[in-house]
Amino acid sequence: MTLPILILTILLALLKILVTCLPTDAVNWIISKFKLHSELSDANAIVTIDGKRLEGEDKIQVINYFNKAIFLKKNHIFPGNEQLFLHPENGGTPLIIDTKRGKTDVRLFVYIYNDHVDVVKQYKKKLISYSLLSDSLQERSMPVIRDIV
Repeated sequence: MTLPILILTILLALLKILVTCLPTDAVNWIISKFKLHSELSDANAIVTIDGKRLEGEDKIQVINYFNKAIFLKKNHIFPGNEQLFLHPENGGTPLIIDTKRGKTDVRLFVYIYNDHVDVVKQYKKKLISYSLLSDSLQERSMPVIRDIV
């Protein structure tokens, strides 16, 4: 009876040491899997606004502003209210960013307001909404967005 308890105790101690001493790369990989506002790369992202595709420097600028944005809060979406987040009443024309995360296609709807930026992330059959703070996007200092909107 004591031998199985001793073996179980040793295995649990080794598991605890292994989990608490993971290398930095492994920890960063695990954290990136659960990150809500993940960074985009311009290589596999398609940015459109009002049906017009952004290319070149404008696309890179939008993605850099999006990546540098500060996460504010997660907005809770209750069942049945999905359309309120996808098409808000005073949301205006959204930036739509299509990208891939691993093998999954992800579509981001970015609604720009004066005091914050709302992002609705749609992938598979899931919908997640969160708010960002980005002075660059909020000021609409980008000529392409200012001209279209």
